[in-house]
Amino acid sequence: MEPDLFTAAAEERQEKDPTSSPLAVRMRPRTLDEVVGQQHLLKPGSPLRRLVGEGGSGPAGVSSVILWGPPGTGKTTLAYVVSKATNKRFVELSAITAGVKEVRAVIEGAKRAAGGFGKETVLFLDEIHRFSKAQQDSLLPAVENRWVTLIAATTENPYFSVISPLLSRSLLLTLEPLTDDDIGALIDRALTEERGLKGAVTLPEDARAHLLRIAGGDARRALTALEAAAGAALDKGEEEVALTTVEETVDRAAVMYDRDGDQHYDVASAFIKSIRGSDVDAALHYLARMIEAGEDPRFIARRLMISASEDIGLADPTALPTAVAAAQAVAMIGFPEAALTLSHATIALALAPKSNAATLAVQAAQQDVRNGLAGPVPPHLRDGHYKGATKLGHAQGYVYPHDVAGGIASQQYAPDAVHGRRYYEPTRYGAEARYADVVEKVRERLRGDAK
Repeated sequence: MEPDLFTAAAEERQEKDPTSSPLAVRMRPRTLDEVVGQQHLLKPGSPLRRLVGEGGSGPAGVSSVILWGPPGTGKTTLAYVVSKATNKRFVELSAITAGVKEVRAVIEGAKRAAGGFGKETVLFLDEIHRFSKAQQDSLLPAVENRWVTLIAATTENPYFSVISPLLSRSLLLTLEPLTDDDIGALIDRALTEERGLKGAVTLPEDARAHLLRIAGGDARRALTALEAAAGAALDKGEEEVALTTVEETVDRAAVMYDRDGDQHYDVASAFIKSIRGSDVDAALHYLARMIEAGEDPRFIARRLMISASEDIGLADPTALPTAVAAAQAVAMIGFPEAALTLSHATIALALAPKSNAATLAVQAAQQDVRNGLAGPVPPHLRDGHYKGATKLGHAQGYVYPHDVAGGIASQQYAPDAVHGRRYYEPTRYGAEARYADVVEKVRERLRGDAK
């Protein structure tokens, strides 16, 4: 028997006894209009709407669709809606457990259904990035011959994880993370609808906010937690799902944290000040509070990049590359794994030697500019590449440093108004100590004082 086949009998059983299925399954949208989020894919005339027969025929030549997006954003849902809207058989496989044998069984079943009953098949393949190249190759004949409509889902960049022949034959749709408003609308719908909880419980605002935080943009996670908390409340004879019940059910305390208010800025401020103060344990505590409260990992990564230059600078030149690499990794992997990367960077920055010399240097230079200490660029430094520059005296007398022993020419670079002013005052901390020795020797050579 084909695995995970959504048969008419299964649907009939669910209609007779809705509670037999998990809440996340019962609340699965039946039409594109019920889908929350992904509005960029649901506009009138969009490829997805055309694929289900709205606004004209489907996109020409499309027999394969790849859905790329984070977990819980509706990839399975969209595949199911397409199959329902087009009245096709729906078969679901997971690349974690399925192999070539299972794929061939589905394809053979699709051929029989098409030949015997005139019924086309939608094959939904979850986590296609886990298939090897050979396993993905096995899908090509079915796609090319239109034996199935393949809808593949992946959380990884398909340009790296899906073979080129399959990618070139597919319509690629990118799903965006669901917002709190999207998840909130889904929770509110699940509380009241007949196929949901049918108004059996109410959800106060603090409990609802906690559900949104722990969902992390994952609709399935939100509905699963809601169902568990509602069941726990009803078991206790309560019609309100209190915050304490949600905490007990999902085994996660509600962190006092407002992503748009004081807590957001206070915790972030304490996080950076702990790194600046080299208290690695306090920094990790505040990092954990932000993670558990559902803070955007990209916000945390941006703060780390700022800290690397503001508080560490040249005392540890590896701090900024570490923070930048962390930001790039966070953007690619997201939570929960991004927590490991943020911890890595936080520890490195907290334990790095500290210097704010780079910060003070640019602030002092900016202040002079604001005070009007700018002045014209010295003539010998001006552009001399255009016709007439020589007559104006531009670039005349400029000494090319590479032609001078030591690579430093004795000449004036700053405008007269700030000539001789010192902005960068390196510390003797960490790697910056070597800059403290170098900068004085360089300044001497520039002045022509070097012996």
